[in-house]
Amino acid sequence: MAGGAHYTYLDHVLPQVENGLHIAHNTDIQKVSTALAIGLGLILLGSVLTARLRTEQGTQAAIIPSKKINLFGWCDFLMEAFVNYHDSLLGKEGRRFVPFTASIFFFIFGLNLLGLVPGMPAATATVWLNVGMALVVFIYFNVQGVKSQGLKHYLMHFMGPLYKGAWIFLGLFMFALEMLSISMRVLTLNLRLYWNISADHIVLAEFTKLLSFGQDFPTFVASIFYVLGTFVSFMQAFVFTTLTMVYLLLATQHEEDH
Repeated sequence: MAGGAHYTYLDHVLPQVENGLHIAHNTDIQKVSTALAIGLGLILLGSVLTARLRTEQGTQAAIIPSKKINLFGWCDFLMEAFVNYHDSLLGKEGRRFVPFTASIFFFIFGLNLLGLVPGMPAATATVWLNVGMALVVFIYFNVQGVKSQGLKHYLMHFMGPLYKGAWIFLGLFMFALEMLSISMRVLTLNLRLYWNISADHIVLAEFTKLLSFGQDFPTFVASIFYVLGTFVSFMQAFVFTTLTMVYLLLATQHEEDH
């Protein structure tokens, strides 16, 4: 859970930090380690699920859904839903971005869900991890913008139509404002995710603590807040990913499409 010193299962696994006479657990190391574990888990899961698609026979078998619910069918359903939403924003021509945006969504959602498990750190409640993800998104959509439009046209589109003639100085002013606005995306992506997940875990922690005061606070009431926490976990991953898609759309659409 978010906040200061608290117990997690990783207290006995990861190194401790000496702070004067006290020995503290570095929660940032725990959260980053959790993120690495989730990332490796998603890579392994993806490798296992796509192994059957590497042969023609396996691909043909995957086209026909199984009558029983299995891991491949469930993941296929989730990816189909994600791609449909992705197409609604970026169109089918934007499917080349699906591996990146889907990785962002399932990575954040997985971390948020894991943070709801008692004794597990809330990885997205640290600015270091969130800043890292925001920087990756920032670099990615700018690189894609340059690849789509070329460096010259990509930079000039920040000036709008005011890049020549008597309006050049106003165009340069707009360019400076756009550069500031784009740079702020790193901050807003980070803080939006950090504060919403932190607030969710603070609320969840306070209400579950009431269980220790006896039976006056029923367990099912605490369960309601876990359901709410699951919804918040999904929505924060959804918002982060949607903003990433919007940034890609703005960076890659050509001047006549603006």
